Amino acid sequence: MDKSFSRVLIIGFVWPEPGSSAAGRRMMQLITFFRAQNCDITFASTARKSEFSSDLTRLGIRSESIKVNDSGFDDFVKKLSPDLVIFDRFMTEEQFGWRVHDQCPDALRILDTEDLHCLRHAREMCIKNGCDNIREYLMSEIAKREIASVYRSDLSLIISESEINILRDVFNVPYDILYYLPYMSDSITEKSAGNWPDFNDRSGFMTIGNFHHKPNLDAVKYLRTDIWPLILKLKPDAIMNVYGAYPTQQVREWHQPSEGFFIHGRAANANEVMRASRVCLAPLRFGAGLKGKLVEAMQNGTPSITTTLGAEGIAGILPWPGSIADKPVEFAEAAVHLYHDKGDWKQAQFRGREIINKRFSKKRFQNEFLLRLKGVIKELKSHRESNFTGAMLMHHLMASTRFMSKWIEAKNKPSDK
Repeated sequence: MDKSFSRVLIIGFVWPEPGSSAAGRRMMQLITFFRAQNCDITFASTARKSEFSSDLTRLGIRSESIKVNDSGFDDFVKKLSPDLVIFDRFMTEEQFGWRVHDQCPDALRILDTEDLHCLRHAREMCIKNGCDNIREYLMSEIAKREIASVYRSDLSLIISESEINILRDVFNVPYDILYYLPYMSDSITEKSAGNWPDFNDRSGFMTIGNFHHKPNLDAVKYLRTDIWPLILKLKPDAIMNVYGAYPTQQVREWHQPSEGFFIHGRAANANEVMRASRVCLAPLRFGAGLKGKLVEAMQNGTPSITTTLGAEGIAGILPWPGSIADKPVEFAEAAVHLYHDKGDWKQAQFRGREIINKRFSKKRFQNEFLLRLKGVIKELKSHRESNFTGAMLMHHLMASTRFMSKWIEAKNKPSDK
């Protein structure tokens, strides 16, 4: 056990569902990292567990249900006395960051952004309003809250290099409070790649994504209405399999077997449906972070067609494992070509393996992350002194939130009358 951080508290926005979302899988990667350091881990959340939530107890992790605007959290966290606290998304840092600061001032506070919510929101607004100037929507209330949370945290985990650049160049966030930590994947060996189903053993197009996530809902709608009719003109017998947890009634109505479009809902095993499919389609029009479905496609040897935004932050300077197309006609043509051309398909599969091994190496990123954590903990006092803006924002958050929170708590207590 590393004596610099033996006790870890993770405050989750939701209980992790690795079978439902990329966010759930990302959280489990972080948990796996801290378990590898033999840390004593507690996971706490205000959310309700679902039948699909990961069984953390089985992993030796304590689970705690907590409440907002509840001074009981103060007693809980003070007694736990964590060395390191991870806030899952900026909303949990807003609610609990000041309490951790108050009760455990020496604990390292880390924000896992998942993706930049303000960037995702700005891109969504641009799509809705037909606007090309993203800065018009980027400087939003969400941005002010999220960037303030980044400043208040000792370190913020950023999943995409492009988001690091936005935080530095647009919002002028100091680099020393940011840390690039993408998905951490096992390397794909010759042996494991040899176990993938071959070109002729796969069939159909597929896509996957949690429908609680707006970018996924929009992408499937865009695929169904704008792209799929074009694919059918080029390949009348084409089959599209759509998987995703929590489909809405609108999504279910897109199920049209006569047009080769199938809505399956939650996949029992995402890797299996990936490996059974020949090409993954991900026509994402807005969003942020890294697109988990595309990384998973590469991990399963499934070439993909996506948009410029969908590919953002994944391949770096390496060639994409399939095609990138932003117009419906080009997207449809690329999809059908890749579906039929075995040579290009095999090349795309190799490119995906190269991206996973060179860009998302678990061993590399875990080792570097461990060194960074040790370095910040060792110099925590000077690290915080160099971030006066963060200290100022924490001071004002505590002043404004403490009394409001206590008022809400008192108001919610049952009357003795």
